[in-house]
Amino acid sequence: MTESLTAFELLLQIDQRCRLLAADLPSQPPRQDSWSGIGFRVGEHWYVAPMSEVGEVLHEPRFTQLPGVKPWVKGVANLRGRLLPIMDLCGFFGYELSTARRQRRVLVVEYEDVFAGLMVDEVFGLQHFAQDSLKAVPADELQGPMAAFVEGCFQGEQSWRVFSPFALVRSQGFMNVAL
Repeated sequence: MTESLTAFELLLQIDQRCRLLAADLPSQPPRQDSWSGIGFRVGEHWYVAPMSEVGEVLHEPRFTQLPGVKPWVKGVANLRGRLLPIMDLCGFFGYELSTARRQRRVLVVEYEDVFAGLMVDEVFGLQHFAQDSLKAVPADELQGPMAAFVEGCFQGEQSWRVFSPFALVRSQGFMNVAL
């Protein structure tokens, strides 16, 4: 006399057989030869931020202005119940923010106790580069206030400077927002 299985027991048997058969499949080693980041524009320069340093990219949110802060602090926005300070990255570095509001985006950065949104002129999505193609930025090209936060560049159709949002939020100048 054969014993009849419940539907649940039958699924368990199928699962066990699948796991036994899958155990022999080769695993693929993770690829370490490519570098990915979020491409964006500040003024006339193109930057790319490491994927690990940008939590998400937002359209310019509605925000409430704050009194007694530097002009590059745009205000705070409500992001899913959390207050997100919105910082004008162009203004922080002394550039004029693009007037094309439709193109503006906010890069959300969360590092240790800092949660901030960096408003940029435009975002170009995910950019991929060969890891070994990272080069130092020529000294004559790397001048001005952004130099301290640039960690090299990748050459594509244009030069993409590697910008570190984590280095920015660790800097005293960025954290000093009061007038």
